[in-house]
Amino acid sequence: MQVTIPQPLLSYTDQVDRVQAEGATLDELLHDLDRRYPGIRFRMINEQDEMRPHIIFFVGGVRTRNLDESLSGTSEVVILHALSGG
Repeated sequence: MQVTIPQPLLSYTDQVDRVQAEGATLDELLHDLDRRYPGIRFRMINEQDEMRPHIIFFVGGVRTRNLDESLSGTSEVVILHALSGG
């Protein structure tokens, strides 16, 4: 399935902003991304297997914070990197 990568993580994908990955769940997809692009998962998921607060996931256009979110072969996953500051 197609995964859209946010600009701050493009260094992991050789500046490619849309990549392919496999998985029945969002967690499996992130592990597959990490296999293809080593180190990228840790930038999104912390040591406690929780989503980092500045990373936002959309599956099929719907925001999710659930790593067990089911995916289909036609799901599109968009990863956004939230900005913060003041």
